[in-house]
Amino acid sequence: MRIMGLRGVSRGKKVKTTIPVKDNRPENLMNRESTIARTNKIEVADFTCVSTWRGFVSVAFIIDIFSRMFFGWKDSQSMRTDFTLDALKQATKARQVTDKLIHHSDRGSQYAALSYSDRLIDEGIEPSVGSKGGFL
Repeated sequence: MRIMGLRGVSRGKKVKTTIPVKDNRPENLMNRESTIARTNKIEVADFTCVSTWRGFVSVAFIIDIFSRMFFGWKDSQSMRTDFTLDALKQATKARQVTDKLIHHSDRGSQYAALSYSDRLIDEGIEPSVGSKGGFL
């Protein structure tokens, strides 16, 4: 199809969800983890956009890598930082963390926002940011 200049049909418009921030970012701590042997060690945060009859809805979520359990989630009609922050607040209330917890996210501006970073620091959670072109 590419050689002939043909493409499949696309419905709707493409939504850009991740706008990388060029400031100081936390390093990718996931590169150091070869095995994850227990829950409450590494959590991953991300969000996705879902097309509905009334437009796009963004859904942010935080999931534990080991147990695959969702600890926080929030939906919103905008991609502002507050909806990812609400998911983080829900996740921190839902789990009892006693050891070091790594919070891994992509390079998006929602996760690099000062309010989001401050919340991680307040909770004693270590941030980790994925490399460009790949989440982990």
